[in-house]
Amino acid sequence: MLRLTLAQMRRSLGRLTAAAIAIAIGTAFVAATLLTGGVIKRTSYDSVTASFAKADLVVDGDVTGLIDEIRDVPGVAAVDPVLVSGTEISKGAARSWQLVLPVASDPSLSSLTVTEGRAPEASDEIALPASVAKRLDVEVGGTVEVAWTTWPENAEPEYHTTDANVTGLTSDPGGAWTGFGGATLATRDSMLEWTNLDPETVGSEGALISAPKNTAAVHAAVAAMLEKATADRESAVPVTVKTRDEAAEAQIEETGDGNNFVVAAILGFAAVALIVAALVISNTFQVIVAQRARTLALLRCVGALRGQLRRSVLLEAAILGLGASALGVLLGTGVAQGALSVLRRMQDDMPLPAYVTLTPSVLLVPVLVGVLVTVLAALVPARAATQVSPVAALRPIDAPDVASRAGKLRLGFALTLAVGGAGVLAMALLGSVGKPDEAIVWLGLGILGGAVSFVGVLVGAVFWVPLMVALVGRLLGKAGPAARLAAANTVRNPRRTAATSTALLIGVTLVALMSTGAASARASLAAELDAHYNVDVEVTSASGGVEPLPADVARTVAAVPGIESAVDVPTAEVSMGDAWLTARALTPEVEAVLRDDRIAAAARDDRIVVATDVTEPDAPVTHIDEFTGQPVDGGTPSTLEPVMVDTGRPGYAYLTPATFDTIVGEVPTTTVWARIASDADAVAVVEAVRNSLADESVVIESPISLRAQYEQLIDTLLAIVVGLLAVAVVIALVGVANTLSLSVIERRRESATLRAIGLTKRRLRLTLATEGMLIAGVGAVLGVILGVLYGWAGSAIAFGAMGDSRLAVPWGDVGVIIAVALGAGLLASVLPARSAVRTSPVAALAVD
Repeated sequence: MLRLTLAQMRRSLGRLTAAAIAIAIGTAFVAATLLTGGVIKRTSYDSVTASFAKADLVVDGDVTGLIDEIRDVPGVAAVDPVLVSGTEISKGAARSWQLVLPVASDPSLSSLTVTEGRAPEASDEIALPASVAKRLDVEVGGTVEVAWTTWPENAEPEYHTTDANVTGLTSDPGGAWTGFGGATLATRDSMLEWTNLDPETVGSEGALISAPKNTAAVHAAVAAMLEKATADRESAVPVTVKTRDEAAEAQIEETGDGNNFVVAAILGFAAVALIVAALVISNTFQVIVAQRARTLALLRCVGALRGQLRRSVLLEAAILGLGASALGVLLGTGVAQGALSVLRRMQDDMPLPAYVTLTPSVLLVPVLVGVLVTVLAALVPARAATQVSPVAALRPIDAPDVASRAGKLRLGFALTLAVGGAGVLAMALLGSVGKPDEAIVWLGLGILGGAVSFVGVLVGAVFWVPLMVALVGRLLGKAGPAARLAAANTVRNPRRTAATSTALLIGVTLVALMSTGAASARASLAAELDAHYNVDVEVTSASGGVEPLPADVARTVAAVPGIESAVDVPTAEVSMGDAWLTARALTPEVEAVLRDDRIAAAARDDRIVVATDVTEPDAPVTHIDEFTGQPVDGGTPSTLEPVMVDTGRPGYAYLTPATFDTIVGEVPTTTVWARIASDADAVAVVEAVRNSLADESVVIESPISLRAQYEQLIDTLLAIVVGLLAVAVVIALVGVANTLSLSVIERRRESATLRAIGLTKRRLRLTLATEGMLIAGVGAVLGVILGVLYGWAGSAIAFGAMGDSRLAVPWGDVGVIIAVALGAGLLASVLPARSAVRTSPVAALAVD
């Protein structure tokens, strides 16, 4: 049978090539998805942990006085405490408030790189971000003035200045400090002095550890040492040691309200890729094997046993699946690497890896999927062909009749899968709302339910697709005889119509699902970013509130091109029990600048909107002077109902203007908020704001820069999705071309008969083209509807745990999908129609 199998494969090379293309594209899609998932995960993790540089371990918690003990742990190559603070740097009239970081003890622990010159080595040396050096008009070798303030106990504030030599220019390759316009480098002693940090508190914000060798053992040893060293501390906050990836997961889960939406999206995308590849391969190969039913019947007539034929078909499927899947892995790797190379050139600010990472799962999973699905796809038609008598098998195979026993079983099975799967999907949707902390579980259940229901739709396609095509065909029949003939041809062989339309239905459903999911994901993540980064630009006085802002700061910021509005924000420190909160008055102008409308919606005169848990909800809220601790004259304590709104910014509170005036009274302006226009370049606008206030002693913090970093990550992920959607479009084109072309070739005798009774070549071409577009159009519309529904369901499950998931319909993509589908139907009919009209009716009728 091996020789017979190989001989059949050689004789059926043309048909098998079509199946091999579908298998290769399906497995390429799986391989590209797995590789893309790795890139997405690595890029996401590197982006959110950019401030940790290349540290192997991250200590989260207060390790004051323990830095030397950590350094003495065997295997620790270097350890630096986390130190971040700011100071004012000036030259002449130009000023810039800057974050200052100490020079790292090891390059792997530095989030900054020195692109020109060198890092500071002496106490009077400094390295500036290139943008700040340009703003201050200073070059390497020049001098700047550093100013800072100290607050002696029970004394007036003291102001200090010193000159510092600029030894180099810094860059922030990971975008860790974009919200502050970059960061400055200084020696540790200088950094502590210039930023007024207490040397005795070094390590209170954690530490970064370099341990490139035997990291796991060092991890365990440091954790054990810290657990023992901090056991007697009264602090309820534990000290934890995490790998950089674990720290990234924790930070992403914090943004996603306890869920790692990056992992959820990758798992969902990979699962969909596996399912779709299986469906595409199965549908295509079943058409190929079904069309060889006559050959199998002839072999039965000459003495071949059923088992031999079945093994022959399965062996053929295994050989074809293995070869095509291996080719698919190469194709998928090439597509993923090509897309990554293009994105690296387009996204200069994203920390994208240079190459995709090949893992055993990337190499083996697509091949196993391709071989397994191909064999399973061949098993069903092979069994059907060998279960009937040779004489019966030589007759054409009709579509299942609903009135027959087999038809009833198939219809019942299809309905069971479709309804049952839809029920499981609905259960996952409800579960994701009721228990959002188990998002990964609900996502897996939702994928299972969606896949089962879609398989049910495909199993029953032979019943409902021809009915839909016939309904549309009746409407088209009024266009002329060619349209009427095309409509009649589509319903004459329901099985063939269903197979052809289903090939496109699978691809279109995938494209619509991914497009809808991507659009909904973008809308949901944008809403989440609005909640966590609700102010685009914040300008405060460099004195920390001691000195008010100049009166014209808001006007200056508002005049910057790209700024939509800028307002003074009434701000004061209030106390709620033992908690100190920075309170803002929600004037109408302030509400217009805020991106998160939940805050204004929750505010009332008898409420205080807080962004963190309140330990004493009934404690009176009073205005407290931050530095003297004395109540400000005119302020009145009030008892307010605290309302929790998760804004991602703990320590802030919001009051209505009337309540703010009652508790606080009039205050000088120490804060200005600005909103950037949606069509403006956020990073460029923020830099322009910094330049416009270069002569003022202000701190400019731009959450929009951090927001832009996340949005850039989203755009990068969506760009990768678009690249994979292009592969999905190819799958759809190949699927419809395979089935429609084979069906047209199979009907050469029918075409010849029509030619013999007077149908012109032009009418024959038009008939075949109309038939192809009719079947493709119906499949495309149904696929779009299914894809949008599945995309909505998947997005609601994956992102519902983060908050209010936003569902979107990519109308532009829908239009393109339908246009491409109609084009695919037309294109698939061109070559077969050309072959049909070139063959004379007599010659075509003579074909066996």
